[in-house]
Formats: sequence, structure tokens, C-alpha cells
Amino acid sequence: MDWRDTGILLSSRRHGESSMIIDVFTPDRGRHAGVVRGGASRKVAPTLQPGAQLDLAWRARLEDHLGSFTVELQRSRAAIAMQNRTTLAGLNATLSLLAFVLPEREPHPALYAQTQNLLDLLDQTDLWPLAYLRWETALLEDLGYGLDLARCAVTGATDDLIYVSPKSGRAVSAKGAGDWADRLLPMPDALRDNGATENSDIVKALGLTGYFLEHKLAADQVGKPLPDARARFLDILNRQAAAPRPQF
Repeated sequence: MDWRDTGILLSSRRHGESSMIIDVFTPDRGRHAGVVRGGASRKVAPTLQPGAQLDLAWRARLEDHLGSFTVELQRSRAAIAMQNRTTLAGLNATLSLLAFVLPEREPHPALYAQTQNLLDLLDQTDLWPLAYLRWETALLEDLGYGLDLARCAVTGATDDLIYVSPKSGRAVSAKGAGDWADRLLPMPDALRDNGATENSDIVKALGLTGYFLEHKLAADQVGKPLPDARARFLDILNRQAAAPRPQF
């Protein structure tokens, strides 16, 4: 059995004296693991950095075997991410979430395209937090837990949408909420079309997506808490939002 594809490196770990086991996200094969012979060597190790875009050739005797990869670097992203602590933390959060929620060998081509677009924005630090928020909503959508924020789940209205149902992920208007308002989640402004894009607003919106990641996706599919890397990224955004603006 063999195939060739491109892929994003999610993680790597030592295997024996000189090899590495890598976990990659590919458009056609989904999340896939394999051994890179000599991957710990000085020649190959610099290629196997988190977020790297790789040309991959996989081979195994049987399809359900771990198999082995040969890899060629298409694009490195670690050096760009390390220039800014926010995007470095965001890169780690992205890769950790993908490794956490994606089933092995199940294609998710739309999510792959969204992920590649997000990682290609690593050098645009002003855009990255909002792009990451949009990516988390795409992650929920692709895995069957999408938010429906276009109209009220109760009345069908498209205005005055201020809540989200914690059960369905659908928007609810002030009128539609009625006596149930205290059981609903506030809808952050950053999740609206043309909504606020300050880090403080984005953090609130990530609190909402995080609710569904934790209470729906993680609880239903994985049975473990979300990766710590996501919490570290939100902590950095929180501290940036709370920092006083410079006076000129």
C-alpha cells in the first residue's frame, strides 16, 4: 500500500534511536501517522517542525499498519511563528486541537483548506486572532457542532440576536428568549457579521466557541478536557486585551 499527498505536521515524537513518529493532517487522508526513518538526524530533524508543510509519501505492507513516511519540506512555519508569542501560542493551539479532535484517517478537506489558510497568515499578527476565531467556528461546523447565528431559533427573526442556545448552538433573540434568558449564553459581538474585532471581543467569542468545543465536541467524542495549549493562547490574548494602551 502506498500514497502521496501534502500535509501539515501536527506533532512528532522520537521512535527508537534515530527515527520519529509523525502525525500529519492531509487533505485526502485526514489525520495520519507514520514513521520517518532517520527523522531524528541532523539532516531531517529541522524539517519536522510543528506546522511545517510537507510533501509526504507513505508506504506500508497493509493499509491498517502504521507505515513509514518519506518527507520533503514544502514550507516551514515555525520560524515565522516564533517571532511573535501570540501567533506561536496560536499555532500550538491550532495543532493541538487538530490532533485532539480529528479521527485518524478520516478526510476533512474543507477543514484542511481552512487550516492551511490560517497558518499562511502567521506573519500577519494583527489579523491572526480574528482568523483563529473564524477557524474555530469552521472546526465546529466541520465536525458536526456548527453554530447557527443567522436567525432566532424561536421566532425566526434576524435582528436583536443577543443569545446562543447552549444545547443547539442556535441564536436566540431578546424576544425569543423570554423567561429562558438566564439559561442562554450571551452572543459575543465578534461572532456577528461586521462585529467588533478587538482582542477583548475575540476572547469573549472564543469563550463561546470553547464552550461547544469542551461541552459538546470533547465530551461527546473524546472524553477528555481540551488541550492546555488552547488555554495558554487565550491567556495571552486576555493579557493583551487588559494591557493599557500606550499614550502618545
